[in-house]
Amino acid sequence: MIRLIPALVLVLVLVLFALSNRQDVALGFWPTDYVAEVPLSVAILVGMALAFLVGASIVWVQTVGLRRRARRAEALVSRLQAQIATTELRQAPVENRVALPVPRAVALREG
Repeated sequence: MIRLIPALVLVLVLVLFALSNRQDVALGFWPTDYVAEVPLSVAILVGMALAFLVGASIVWVQTVGLRRRARRAEALVSRLQAQIATTELRQAPVENRVALPVPRAVALREG
């Protein structure tokens, strides 16, 4: 519920902006002679939405390569961790060996 508070505040600001700017403006589309009469608030909000979408798509396209690189790095880390685990399993019996006491008979013969 707490997450919705910033969104509700933003919606309230946008509604107040739209209600405060109801006068019509003429929007011309060059190179045609087409002119559209729209409320000022609609013109500004649509322009802001288009700018947001263009910016978001540019950022998304730029991060495609980074995401691919991150996936490859994660796969490499997984493979290396598997190699470490198998290496540790191979070395475990060597490290866990207990030195057996030398029998007395053998120790006396050597001395």
